[in-house]
Amino acid sequence: MKRLLIANRGEIAARIIRAAREMGIESVLAVSDVDADSYPAQLADELALVGPAPATQSYLNPEALIRAAKERGVDAVHPGYGFLSERASFAQAVLEAGLTWVGPSPEAIELMGNKAAARAAARAAGVPIMIGSDGGLGPSDDVCAAAERIGFPLLIKASAGGGGRGIRVVREPEALLGEFKTAGAEALAAFGDATVYLERFIDHARHIEVQILGDGTDVIHLFDRDCSVQRRQQKLIEEAPAPNLPDHLRKLMLDAAVQLGRSCGYMGAGTVEFLYDEARDQVSFIEMNTRLQVEHPVTEMVTGVDLVREQLRIASGELLGYAQDDIVLSGHAIEVRLCAEDPAAGFMPSPGTVERLVWPGGPGVRVDSGVVAGSTVQPYYDSMIAKLVVWDSNREDAVQRALRALDEVQIDGIRTTVPFLRKVLADAAFTRVEHHTKMLEHRPDLFELAAR
Repeated sequence: MKRLLIANRGEIAARIIRAAREMGIESVLAVSDVDADSYPAQLADELALVGPAPATQSYLNPEALIRAAKERGVDAVHPGYGFLSERASFAQAVLEAGLTWVGPSPEAIELMGNKAAARAAARAAGVPIMIGSDGGLGPSDDVCAAAERIGFPLLIKASAGGGGRGIRVVREPEALLGEFKTAGAEALAAFGDATVYLERFIDHARHIEVQILGDGTDVIHLFDRDCSVQRRQQKLIEEAPAPNLPDHLRKLMLDAAVQLGRSCGYMGAGTVEFLYDEARDQVSFIEMNTRLQVEHPVTEMVTGVDLVREQLRIASGELLGYAQDDIVLSGHAIEVRLCAEDPAAGFMPSPGTVERLVWPGGPGVRVDSGVVAGSTVQPYYDSMIAKLVVWDSNREDAVQRALRALDEVQIDGIRTTVPFLRKVLADAAFTRVEHHTKMLEHRPDLFELAAR
């Protein structure tokens, strides 16, 4: 691998560029016309203009990206996360163009990208799964019969979904058909597929995920992360390892994730996601993400493994650089996602020019950012501008380090979620590990405090 097209933008583009440079790989960054002078564009060795600002005409345009790869003479494509990273047809097009795809096979993406099919694959691999419908459900299927078997409350989830879209909570039978229709319409609009499936809903679940790496032959895990602090199904704070998780359930999840990866000949970085039901002392598989995750830095901080470098090595044809026994946990890491949103205005996006910017420093502090002073935060894309990641020897100290680091962040010109994140981190429910995926829906006081 000599020249790499990065089919993404923002902080993840900068992250991949840096890893490639350390490995002696030239980076060609795909950019929309409004991103041509972005911070990642300044870091890249070369730029490839792939279209105008709307993502559908640039970062979500497979033809434009393949054309740019051929014109720039690259030999590999890294999709980052989001956009086309889990589009099996794009991975296949990259391979058919004679290029290396930095990720799992199109077949694995296709299998795990359909949530209903992934459930079936997990069941076949012996992975504990959440009780739910046996397969995908469309407008002509008997959703009432499936719901009666599962019981209420339940979740309706888009089979081809992701990013929190196409998900509806149904607490009463009377609301089922209406929410089923709405979820199907959302799924069709977002993913081009109206198929959904049903799953038991747990009110106070924690979201735990396992990082895996595979080379097509062998698979290992890099332990787990807790991603339970969420707003509208979007993760806000992540940490590794998952705190207060019983040892027997941790081992069950780690073993299950590896088994699932091996069952589909997994190659590259992937994440197997579970829900932890503390009341029932159970964990259940919910889905697999066949790409790098936004929260991968916390795993890097506690294991010392550079996941992007490993992605590039494996895609180049090398075997895993680590045996399972080589992966050792050290300390505790926390990541907070900094978004250009205004807490005082209901978290409305806050695009604009970053007039002044000061990031925190000190031991155990890492900032993965897509902006610098003078950067323009565009209104066309996701509002996340940076990830603040901290490490310390234990969780209590890591929380305090994260709070200190947030206090040092200074951003003028746009509104950000920094005050809200600080309120959540300092809240007793988080420090005592009493948080769960729906906590913020029941804590309006945190939003009120952050808006002051």
